[in-house]
Amino acid sequence: MKPSIHDTTARQHSGEPSPVPGRGGKRNNRPGKPGAAEADGEIAELINRSTQDLRVGWHKLHRTGPPLGLSRDLMIRALAHELQERADGGPVAALRRRLQTMARELQKGASFFDPGIMPKTGTTLVRQWRGHTHTVLVREDGFEYEGQYYRSLTVIAERITGAHWSGPRFFGLTQRARDPVAEAGR
Repeated sequence: MKPSIHDTTARQHSGEPSPVPGRGGKRNNRPGKPGAAEADGEIAELINRSTQDLRVGWHKLHRTGPPLGLSRDLMIRALAHELQERADGGPVAALRRRLQTMARELQKGASFFDPGIMPKTGTTLVRQWRGHTHTVLVREDGFEYEGQYYRSLTVIAERITGAHWSGPRFFGLTQRARDPVAEAGR
């Protein structure tokens, strides 16, 4: 008798969802988005396409050829991701902006990027400054302060203080590096 690890029925096929009992193999009962079935069909066919056809598909989606040295497997995965993203609408604007910010920091030569603490949408940030209480509402695509919309906490901090401040630090969303001498005394 073969061990179950060599039995193909014991393994889930890569990339396929496991069926949920009582749902006819569907993972949820929600209707699919329009175009999702078409995208699923295109994704399923990617594996059967020639490498040249994959390059043509890449060119259609990105208006440029694939990067040199990109393997067939990675090209299939990237094309599948792009097709899914287009069918499902892709990430929300806040996530896209965050990823772009991280990419810019890494392009500037940062060896790491500290994303700090990202408050959830709907969070209220409160800061006392020179006897006044300042309240900022976190929105999905930015911040609201005194009825005005801002994309950056730093702009709000500058408006409050009249001087350049790191917005996340001003509102207590980052931690300063700890003093190693103080740490040694603990």
